[in-house]
Amino acid sequence: MRYVSTRDQSLAYTAAQAIEQGLSRDGGLFLPEFFPALPDLNTLLPMTYEARAAAIMGLFLDGFTQEELLTFAHKAYGPAKFDCPEVAPVRELHCKTHILELWHGPTCAFKDMALQMLPHLLTASMQKNGEEKTVCILVATSGDTGKAALEGFKDVNGTRIMVFYPKDGVSDIQQLQMVTQEGGNVGVSAVVGNFDDAQTGVKKIFSDPAIRETLSQRGYVLSSANSINWGRVLPQVVYYISAYCDLVKAGKLQMGDTMNVCVPTGNFGNILACYYAKKMGLPVGKLLCASNANNVLTDFLKTGIYDRNRPFYNTVSPSMDILISSNLERLLYDLTGSDQEVRAYMEQLNQTGRYEVSDQVKEAIRAQFVSGCCDDARTLNTIEKVFHQTGYLMDTHTAVAYTVLQDYRAATADDTVTLIASTASPFKFCDSVLKALGVTEQRQGTAILEQLTQVTGKAAPQPLASLAGKAVRFTEFVEKQEMPAVVDRFLR
Repeated sequence: MRYVSTRDQSLAYTAAQAIEQGLSRDGGLFLPEFFPALPDLNTLLPMTYEARAAAIMGLFLDGFTQEELLTFAHKAYGPAKFDCPEVAPVRELHCKTHILELWHGPTCAFKDMALQMLPHLLTASMQKNGEEKTVCILVATSGDTGKAALEGFKDVNGTRIMVFYPKDGVSDIQQLQMVTQEGGNVGVSAVVGNFDDAQTGVKKIFSDPAIRETLSQRGYVLSSANSINWGRVLPQVVYYISAYCDLVKAGKLQMGDTMNVCVPTGNFGNILACYYAKKMGLPVGKLLCASNANNVLTDFLKTGIYDRNRPFYNTVSPSMDILISSNLERLLYDLTGSDQEVRAYMEQLNQTGRYEVSDQVKEAIRAQFVSGCCDDARTLNTIEKVFHQTGYLMDTHTAVAYTVLQDYRAATADDTVTLIASTASPFKFCDSVLKALGVTEQRQGTAILEQLTQVTGKAAPQPLASLAGKAVRFTEFVEKQEMPAVVDRFLR
């Protein structure tokens, strides 16, 4: 299977080349020329999560053996990394509502589901490509990707990793996770601005031939751990397929029954992975895209107009505080089949901050996607209500998804079994969760973790509890235009 750029489909690469490169040199994103059909899902039912991952990813990765992929999956998802044998367990909230917990990995966020696998895919890809240079991973993060990438690539031979996060744009626990990161090959810097500033800066570095040439002369090649890298998106496809199998095994669905899926998303990668699973034949009905006050995706999916020229809000669900949703480009390519049309949209976005898709694309979007948003007040109210009614404690991002799902059901009376993608442990956002539960006097630093435990009776995940007493290693913050200089210093 070959991989093409969303902006120039004449460029075709092997899976290994696409994963190593991360972002196409024309600024486009890689995606497969076609999507294979799923195997008979009955064959996946008795498998472990690791075996399902190897089987599904193998459909896309020519040049990788099943033995290789199964070895990678055991290393990525084994008990040394994840705190439950199911890896991504499905919890029943109500008979028609199930929570897919994607945060049982080493950084307590859904990004672990891909970023524990990506280092294995990337280093293997480099070997297959005969690449002898050291790969430098550049990451822009809205909170969770940074720590997950740092943990995944920590001390991996032949790699270095530099993470940029928005100053004052992540939770205290998210920041503490990053600035205390161990490892001899890691770097972290805050950027004055928001996530979009950090993401745009990273993309500019990737697309600058002078920077690439300078680093090449020093023995480095650039790659990405953001969801612009196909090696990030592919492992995410797995957990939707696995969750469906688990619901069938538990008797919550009959094989072939349709389920809806609701995903809190900012960069569109997580819900895109479910869209791809549906393309492969997974029985998914509506894809519910849930946004916070930064509702650029909500508006786009309803109107076909993407307009980032709007106020930016720092919310209690910071990993979704995004106005430029990079992975939407992949959806546009899939719906149009035209690199020229996608390229024109992206040029309009770059020049004016907006674009409007064709009527044909609007119809295709409305046929599959439902969108909604909620503000911070409703998010916090949902956390309180669900906890006191059911005993289930959810984080702010999951609460956004639950709220949007409830709005959709009230408007449509659609009672289809629905899977909510729960993207982070509530302990990553202790201050907001405590506020939701009516606690106004909050402890400082890592002591807030124990406070949330005392209030809820829930134990903090070990990776977060172990932050207490860790030394801060990274304190730098820079203006966005200084990001190339940071990378230059890091790689000297």
